[in-house]
Amino acid sequence: MLSAVGLCNGEKHKQPLGVTLPPARRFSASVTAFSSRLVDYEQPFVKGFWEYLEAAKDFIRPEDNSPSRWFSPLEKSKDPCDGAPLLLFLPGIDGNGLGLIRQHHKLGQMFDIWCLHIPASNRTSFTDLVAMVERTVKSENQRSPGKPIYLVGESLGACIALAVAACNPEIDLLLILSNPATSYGNSLLQHLAPLVKALPDQFDLAFPSVLSLIPGGPLKRMVAHWVRGLPEMETAAKIYQDLVITSTLTSILADTFRRETLLWKLKLLDAAAIFANAHLHLVQAQTLILSSGNDQILPSKFEGKRLRKKLPKCEVRSFKDNGHCLFLEDGIDLVSIIKATSFYRRGSRQDYVSDYIPPTISEFNKSYGVNRLLEVIMGPVFLSTTEDGKVVRGLGGIPSEGPVLLVGNHMLLASDKISLPGQFVHERNINLRPLVHPMMFTRLRDGLLPDVSVYDMLRMMGSVPISGTQLHNLLSAKSHILLFPGGIREALHRKGEEYKLMWPEKAEFVRAAAKFGAKIVPFCGVGEDDFLRVVVDYNDQIKVPLVKEVLKRVTAEGPEVRGSLEGEEGNQDFHMPGVIPKWPGRYYYYFGKEIKTGAEELRDRDKAKEVYAEVKKEVERCIKFVKQRREEDPYRPLLPRLHYHLQHGLLSQVPTFPF
Repeated sequence: MLSAVGLCNGEKHKQPLGVTLPPARRFSASVTAFSSRLVDYEQPFVKGFWEYLEAAKDFIRPEDNSPSRWFSPLEKSKDPCDGAPLLLFLPGIDGNGLGLIRQHHKLGQMFDIWCLHIPASNRTSFTDLVAMVERTVKSENQRSPGKPIYLVGESLGACIALAVAACNPEIDLLLILSNPATSYGNSLLQHLAPLVKALPDQFDLAFPSVLSLIPGGPLKRMVAHWVRGLPEMETAAKIYQDLVITSTLTSILADTFRRETLLWKLKLLDAAAIFANAHLHLVQAQTLILSSGNDQILPSKFEGKRLRKKLPKCEVRSFKDNGHCLFLEDGIDLVSIIKATSFYRRGSRQDYVSDYIPPTISEFNKSYGVNRLLEVIMGPVFLSTTEDGKVVRGLGGIPSEGPVLLVGNHMLLASDKISLPGQFVHERNINLRPLVHPMMFTRLRDGLLPDVSVYDMLRMMGSVPISGTQLHNLLSAKSHILLFPGGIREALHRKGEEYKLMWPEKAEFVRAAAKFGAKIVPFCGVGEDDFLRVVVDYNDQIKVPLVKEVLKRVTAEGPEVRGSLEGEEGNQDFHMPGVIPKWPGRYYYYFGKEIKTGAEELRDRDKAKEVYAEVKKEVERCIKFVKQRREEDPYRPLLPRLHYHLQHGLLSQVPTFPF
């Protein structure tokens, strides 16, 4: 049975939802049916929005001024994963607590979800709402002191979350804020209250003023059906469906935002914005802000940027085409956002092994769909070596059981990361864990480096910030790990250094692999010289004093890697080589024969050095082999490959050189 978790006079209790919220007996059935149909969570917006309307219609009583309370939106039998943290959803000015209804099913697999319900006629002040949430946070923190607590707030709820975080810096809170109402003072909403007071009592302001909260909603969809030029019967059916939704929405909004209620909500927003803004300097919680670029109610596009500068542990993700009610809109998947931003953890610290949740098929297709054109242009060839030394097309020679450490050379601009993780998932259903530079996860300061959001896809696919500890943890979890010992120095190499290995002298990754008996698979990537040619490299750029100073500042924006190493291997400065494109050729990845490790390499450093030299030599052999044999590939140029695809289909495997 669904349950409500009420907080009355500071006491927590659970009772059947139908007892505390009489209309919720119908709501229970609605949510249960909704959850059971969310196996495919990528549903059309109409269906998800209709479910929201049905639930809201049963959930709202205009004259209900009972206390605010918590409710659990999922069946009690559907438990989340072990150690799942608590997620408290704090609603916007609607107060019904249903804003995550399209997200409940997926979130329920990762979190214990409680949603706050503020009845329409409830007149609880902002400070009392903060106190209520604060009591819950303190109580749950005492019960599970090692777990973080997630506060997901939209609009008004975001202000409540910021206030609770400011007042409780010692509690491990993670904030996810959608279009925070901290920008209320700069919005047109602040001028709405005098207008509402001046209008006659009989004037129903609710529908026209609040419908715009949902850009892409019924009215705009009705117009879109005509513009799209759908067949007459289909158009008529869709418009009829939208008219039903519109009429239902009108009734619900009229009940939710009556004149007195709307005035109170505006007053509440004003108090919330003032309080939250005054206490931003006290917020120490890790924060993720989701900003809509098409928010017609609040200037959210600019507010996210402002809060990013005010909050010390803050990241922003922008959704330029979305409106105010972000979580109800089509294409918004909060679970995917959390995974892509590495914002999920069950303990006090991020564990990139135990906290990692692999992408679903839908997430994988969405992430790599944007790279499909690049894949066609690159035409990558994958070769691997079986245990008996036979070279085969594809990844069939890669060991199935981990731990496996794949060690190879970095190509220019780290272009090898485009194809490798996706191919391992597609062909072998193996989630590759690339060890990458920490700058893809964090910044020491703002500056000229690309925003970390550009690496969200790589993080979704399992990338981990490189360190000895992370390598140890991944090996202990028997993962398939991707390692480029040359790091940025290889990825941003100088003119004439194509395929030159810039590896450090120490054989630490061999000893780490030996500790867990991991198999090391040397491999190479070849093909960068068929696409780009470096014409202005790092050595050219630092000859200009101004540019040299800029590069120093840019490098200082990210965490340091190998700062203690001398020579070229320790030169990990960030810069963008000046390149010119070439007529596209082809990429090749060749995985050599696996090298087994064990106790001998762990005990004997000299033996570890021998294995290290063997790995490096095998990578160089693979590079030499591919560079020679690709000359025999009739499909190395782009045009023959395109012609082959036209004849055999876009998904067909294009032949390559004999091996």
